[in-house]
Amino acid sequence: MLPVIDDEFYMKLAIDMAVRVLGQTSINPAVGCVIVKEGRVVGMGAHLKRGEGHAEVHALRMAGDEAEGATAYVTLEPCSHYGKTPPCSLRLVEAKVKRVVIACIDPNPIVACNGVRYLEEHGIEVKQGVLQEEAFRLIEMFAKYMTTKYPYVTMKTAQTLDGRIATHTGHSQWITNEQARERVHTMRHRHQAIMVGIGTVLADNPSLTTRLQVPALHPVRIIVDSKLRIPLDSKVVQDKSAPTWVLTTSQADPEKVDALVKHGVEVIVINDGSQVDMEQAIAELGAREIGSILLEGGGRLNGTMLQLGLIDKVVLMVAPKVVGHPDAPSSFQFDGPEKMSDALQLEKVMVESIGDNVIISGNPLHLRK
Repeated sequence: MLPVIDDEFYMKLAIDMAVRVLGQTSINPAVGCVIVKEGRVVGMGAHLKRGEGHAEVHALRMAGDEAEGATAYVTLEPCSHYGKTPPCSLRLVEAKVKRVVIACIDPNPIVACNGVRYLEEHGIEVKQGVLQEEAFRLIEMFAKYMTTKYPYVTMKTAQTLDGRIATHTGHSQWITNEQARERVHTMRHRHQAIMVGIGTVLADNPSLTTRLQVPALHPVRIIVDSKLRIPLDSKVVQDKSAPTWVLTTSQADPEKVDALVKHGVEVIVINDGSQVDMEQAIAELGAREIGSILLEGGGRLNGTMLQLGLIDKVVLMVAPKVVGHPDAPSSFQFDGPEKMSDALQLEKVMVESIGDNVIISGNPLHLRK
């Protein structure tokens, strides 16, 4: 007697494969695939790098001839079009798999349901929606970009119990504990870009790189600098381990622009006027195929982005400390509502303890649709 097929069990394996490659695939989604035959896992794979073989390709290569008559578990609908690689739905048909179990339909309009249709037209049984919610969390950034061409923006801030991100003197290192700071570096690895305002560069001179115990990818560093005050000796200019883009206006000093370019910095003029228009900036970054941004700004940049509805997810890392001084900078600075009933609110809130710190995350209710 053949063993009972447990679709959720094998899909969890596929999801685990995808989790382990989050951040490696640039703008493309992290996808996992597991191939099972007669109760045995015969192939496993994940999409490792943009432009290279998808998860199904690696899993089929491992399975070899045993893929015939097997079930393939894939966290995302197999593609059906020719891009940088041939369609995975074609590969599955050629391998003569019997059944394909899919967690999520691909949000890319080129693919959406076409992969399912192709498989079914070629006699393969398809089951959809197994662990869909869990799998979708892996591709939420990709889904936002595919449907809007705007990057998914995660706003991360470390703060005290009274909402301060530094003392009144500007000193901020360190608010959170070591475990929370390690989590931040994981978040950096999983986003294509890190964004800060010029105030953060001037105050902290950060490197804005990913420092994990295992090798990690460094995202593009994006500095919002309307008046081009960035020092040429700052770490984000001098350090060449990651690209640095500076967003500014047409009023920027041409000589400073030239000096930055000579240092390998890309200066992007967003608009006329005295301040960078953040709506135009986010649209421009999307046009440059930046699909996800980790915003680590100060109160003003955070507040501006929230007011404009440009934040998809808020992550607050709260330490059990109190600063108290009225001049200490806060996490958010913007013209708030007059009534508490109109205050910005998060939904899908999650609370997690990490040592003696607490991480609160959620999605702002006024998101750009």
